[in-house]
Amino acid sequence: MSAQTTGPADQKSSSMATVIWRDFGMVVVLVAIFAICSISVDRFLSIPNMKALTLAVSMTGMVACTMMFCLASANFDMSCGAVVACSGVVAAQVINLAAPSLGGTLGLIIGIVAALCVGLLIGFVNGVTIAYIKINALITTLATMQIARGFGYIIGDGRAVGVSVEEFFYIGTQSWFGIPIPVYITVACFIVFGILVSKTAFGRNTLAIGGNEEAANLAGIRVSRHKLNLFLMHGLMSAFAGVVLASRMTSGQPTTSQGFELDVISACVLGGISMAGGIGSIWFAISGVLIMGILQNSMNLMNIQTFYQYVARGAILLIAVIFDKYKQKYM
Repeated sequence: MSAQTTGPADQKSSSMATVIWRDFGMVVVLVAIFAICSISVDRFLSIPNMKALTLAVSMTGMVACTMMFCLASANFDMSCGAVVACSGVVAAQVINLAAPSLGGTLGLIIGIVAALCVGLLIGFVNGVTIAYIKINALITTLATMQIARGFGYIIGDGRAVGVSVEEFFYIGTQSWFGIPIPVYITVACFIVFGILVSKTAFGRNTLAIGGNEEAANLAGIRVSRHKLNLFLMHGLMSAFAGVVLASRMTSGQPTTSQGFELDVISACVLGGISMAGGIGSIWFAISGVLIMGILQNSMNLMNIQTFYQYVARGAILLIAVIFDKYKQKYM
């Protein structure tokens, strides 16, 4: 009996299949999950539920765009949930203080700018501490998470802060052609950051730093400065998401978005963005965000208790991390 050998055509086919799975595997999984939920979950495909689903994932989608860059550079940020909450409270409080004397429109602008400055400040602290002082990203961002959350409670005196200018609610509560405005914002973020990561030197440098920081430094990339810019960008986007959330909730709430950072990281890793760095694609982020959102939405429609949902979300994160490890080793 003659031994069977693998020819060049078979090897090429196997290699191509590996590449397709590596690059688009989670898109296939997303389509499969969507199809299964459409068939098996009652009311899943209804128009009201589709609107609710897209609105629910909009916040995660916005912040996942910049978390993608942090992960691609072999870093991450645990403070983004606290920044979301703190920036919403700052926006509400500053608007209430500025609007009576400066007018509603100017007060609104000042409040939003103040909220964005909160994100930039936390991003600056994270970036300097991680990139220049060389402190571990986990320790640094856990510390700034506590700081931002604490300032949110202090500024809001531990309570939700209502907003006196009704125009502030427009972004979070209105729709265009039946689609909520936050969904348009998220799609715009996907487009902008997708181009940034795949078509620009900034994106290529980010992936190079995550792949091999020493080699990137030798290639002339200013690694520390680039990392600082990444955290500034991520802090700014987290603060912007906080403003949108406050607009949706019609108030700044210091208690909101607890655990949000884990949802964002889970979505990115589940989509295929490696925690080891060097891998980043907007399609990975979109796939992960939508898979997490669809599963969460389906569990709600099936009236699964919240306690079991926590277990399911934790299991999804664990599976995603294991799969990420598998891809690093074998693909």
